[in-house]
Amino acid sequence: MDISPPPCASPPFVSPGAEARSCGRLPFVIQRDGTWLYRGTPIRRKPMVCLFASVLRRDDEGTYWLQTPIESGSIEVEDAPFVAVELDWKGCGRDQVLSFRTNVDLVICAGPDHPIRAEWDVPSEGCGMGPVPYLHVRDGEGAFALEARIARSVYYELAALAVPGTCRGVPCLGVWSRNVFFPLSRLPVGDGPA
Repeated sequence: MDISPPPCASPPFVSPGAEARSCGRLPFVIQRDGTWLYRGTPIRRKPMVCLFASVLRRDDEGTYWLQTPIESGSIEVEDAPFVAVELDWKGCGRDQVLSFRTNVDLVICAGPDHPIRAEWDVPSEGCGMGPVPYLHVRDGEGAFALEARIARSVYYELAALAVPGTCRGVPCLGVWSRNVFFPLSRLPVGDGPA
């Protein structure tokens, strides 16, 4: 019988009052496509990436840290630390549930605790201007969450599920998950819901 924890299980947090020793800046980079680099070389062993991802934190200034109960060090993240690489959905309308799998095999269901947000009209991967969608994976400190950038192919699947709606009075296309509407992109004036 295998009793080992799942490859990306969350580790225990540092005990209250205990202070992890700061190691300063660590030679890790998480690239925009989700590739982890150590001293400029890709980490090819997925279990190792999952282990590092499980101890990834974000502080109240937006800095990313690898933190164990004993040591911590800041790292560079080019965009978001995770990438949503797969989408599954069940139901439709307000009752629809959207589930995403990340590059480190975390499964996240979009909803009130895991919102989807889209930055509208920003430069996007060689496609000119467009929405760049993200999924809340887990809380950081303060206002900064750890997010997954939704891969372009997954975004196209989301777009196929999109319905007209409004966000703060602006007509948009969006998706429902767990009774929450998540806007993905603006609609041209005059194309909103009736």
